[in-house]
Amino acid sequence: MNKVILGIPKGSLQASTLEMMQKAGYRVEVGARSYYPLVDDEELQLRLIRPQDMPRFVTRGIIDAGLTGADWVAENECSVVNVAELLYAKQQLVPVRWVLAVHEDSSIRRVEDLQGKRISTELVNVTRKFLQQRGVQADIEFSHGATETKVPDLVDAIVELTETGASLQANRLRIVDTVMESTTWLIACPQSWDDPWKRTKIENLGMLFQGVMVAQNMVGLKMNVPPDCLHKVVSLLPALRRPTVNTLADESGYAVETVLNEKVARSLIPKLKRAGAEGIIEYSLNKVIL
Repeated sequence: MNKVILGIPKGSLQASTLEMMQKAGYRVEVGARSYYPLVDDEELQLRLIRPQDMPRFVTRGIIDAGLTGADWVAENECSVVNVAELLYAKQQLVPVRWVLAVHEDSSIRRVEDLQGKRISTELVNVTRKFLQQRGVQADIEFSHGATETKVPDLVDAIVELTETGASLQANRLRIVDTVMESTTWLIACPQSWDDPWKRTKIENLGMLFQGVMVAQNMVGLKMNVPPDCLHKVVSLLPALRRPTVNTLADESGYAVETVLNEKVARSLIPKLKRAGAEGIIEYSLNKVIL
């Protein structure tokens, strides 16, 4: 049987990735010490791999596809196929940032002030290119962790990943500049992408995963509407295309259904009720395929 080996990011993205797969329709079981999650799809094999290593394993064809950040693709300078961008991180549905940060009391105010200084980061190659583009030479060293604590005693600055900025503030760090923004990507091995069966399977995964992302902040609304209220109710409804309107079985009115942003729904529902809608139901969505 044909199979696609899919890499799941181990670490901070693991929980949100497994949640996304569940909403996409996959049941995944991860053992406490296992790096080989089980999935209810005979055409898939899953591997837990650190996102920093994912691009290298995908490039070499050890796995067919994987979920990792654009930052690690850039850092590893790997040749992969970018299948689908997925806007999710550890805590929020936003891109994450790699920022150049210094201690709040540092005299460093601009990137150019880092000439000849010491910088610690996991993102060594990207940071080096960032500085080179600005004509700055600095001593860049790889950080094995706890990067925020190295300023100002061990190094002059750090380049660190941030989603909310809370950790930087807690360590009294000030952002000087953004080195790069990153989002999660489904990437594929070029050789696997050239295989028609594997390509279709990977494309299907990308389509379902993107559908989950689209549905994150959306809900569905259903309601019954009397004939004399239809125009007024429909005029209030936003939709991806247009609301769906069907005649009720007893022809006493209409069944109206639409998809909209969850924040819009909370203010819209009272207006729909006042416009004559009845039996209004709001329901969550797993996927929205555009």
